[in-house]
Amino acid sequence: MRPILDPEMDHTPVQPTTNPLLATHNAGSEGSAADVGELPGGAHTRPATGAQLATPPFTPALEVNALVRRFGALQAVDGVSFTVPRGELVALLGPNGAGKTSTLDVCTGFARPDAGVVKVFGLDAWRHSAALRPRIGVMLQAGGSHAAARTIEMLEVIARCSARPLDPMWLLTTLGLQDSARTPVRRLSGGQVQRLSLAMALVGRPELLFLDEPTAGMDPQARHLVWDLLRAARSDGVSILLTTHLLDEAELLADRVVIIDRGRVVANGTLAELTGAQRELRFAASSGLDVELLRLALPDGYQVRETAAGRYLVEGDIVPATVATVTSFCARVGIMPGDLQVGRRSLDEVYLDLTGKELRS
Repeated sequence: MRPILDPEMDHTPVQPTTNPLLATHNAGSEGSAADVGELPGGAHTRPATGAQLATPPFTPALEVNALVRRFGALQAVDGVSFTVPRGELVALLGPNGAGKTSTLDVCTGFARPDAGVVKVFGLDAWRHSAALRPRIGVMLQAGGSHAAARTIEMLEVIARCSARPLDPMWLLTTLGLQDSARTPVRRLSGGQVQRLSLAMALVGRPELLFLDEPTAGMDPQARHLVWDLLRAARSDGVSILLTTHLLDEAELLADRVVIIDRGRVVANGTLAELTGAQRELRFAASSGLDVELLRLALPDGYQVRETAAGRYLVEGDIVPATVATVTSFCARVGIMPGDLQVGRRSLDEVYLDLTGKELRS
């Protein structure tokens, strides 16, 4: 894959970086001109006083503490708390109506919290939204593109509002939109509109990305390209808050996962913390194995069942002694076990256990 920032196409001076997709704001905590958002001619993308709002060292990219968001009698967000550490990708998961988008609205400074505190780089997301705007990139479900504008025009408008933008045409090429650069947005496919929205979030080289279902409607090739871009951004130190309904996407990309349901956090941790210890041993053998005898050979607390003809599942705390007991049992009954696989619960199973299996409107 090509470097995320092609030095031959972007001649804006940048700080040295291992992967300069979003390059950058190493001087942000010092209140530098680049962090302030200085444009040619001395204009600024935020008030000059924002230069005094230095970020304390080691401050998380995002801190959400007891956030509440109400819409009349409906409490869409009910005391949500979580953190996005610097340089990590956090997946925010939940059913439709769980409060994910309402949470993002406050985190991005577009909505005021009814209670609680949200801080971005140590600054209040609502009160200092103008100061923070040059440091964040936002891709919301609504997209934000003007239907009559051409693809390149939308990206150029945002680039002109950024202190050190990426080259718009290079970014379109990276996202496979170069042939649609002169196409009006209304004529783009759903997946192309998603890629344009991602380009709009990336073009300003943000330090913190907010992505609301970024791969919805994309084909597998485009989805893998986006995953590569997000990995590159994270390796460059960019912090990312991602919402998605694709749990395999969250498992593949996330450093931490936050699951919310009915406006409240029901799980928060790394994948290993959420899925627990190794809980499954699967193996193949002749069909009709006496699973009750095998269960009795194991310590209390284990379950054994034949999931399909000749396919067996042992559930419990799978340790080396468990594997030894299963293989020893098979040897005693004259059966050769095969295809032994030890694993843990999937994120999909954890998610459904916490949020239920019923459909949500």
